[in-house]
Amino acid sequence: MAEKNKDRNSHGRMESGLGGILRGLGDLLERLNELAQTGQELSKTGEIRGPGGQTRGIYGFSVKVGLGDESPRIEPFGNIRRDIKSGRTEVQEVREPMVDVFEEDDYLLVLAELPGIGKEDVRIDLKDDVLTISAEHGDKKYRKEVLLPRSVSKERMQVSCNNGVLEIKCPK
Repeated sequence: MAEKNKDRNSHGRMESGLGGILRGLGDLLERLNELAQTGQELSKTGEIRGPGGQTRGIYGFSVKVGLGDESPRIEPFGNIRRDIKSGRTEVQEVREPMVDVFEEDDYLLVLAELPGIGKEDVRIDLKDDVLTISAEHGDKKYRKEVLLPRSVSKERMQVSCNNGVLEIKCPK
């Protein structure tokens, strides 16, 4: 009954070990090719729970392909990171939110997912073309530096937050 490292092939038979891994990689490459042709996004997320079912860590990634970029962009989010000094993977107190930047006709739009956060909990800093989003409410803490495609004026920014979705409009 131990089918831990096994995967079903196209004929319904179980594959184990390297065959299952290679098939998974093939499926991923096929999905990335579809994304490149349609200009869509692939996003996956998960949680690590501690004793008592309490969430200890959140991890995920977003792969963006075919949106005018020459190569795919992989953007991680969550609070699980590798410590540069020790090389160990750690659950950090501050989460990195998923952020998207859109170039519209009249403005630059930045969207960030900050569950459990309201507008009053958000702090925005801007230096040249680097936007830093910080937020804290109770035990939820977020921080993300976003490289914008161009410099914008902080005074002209319009900021709103509804149901944990932060929207920043930067007029051109």
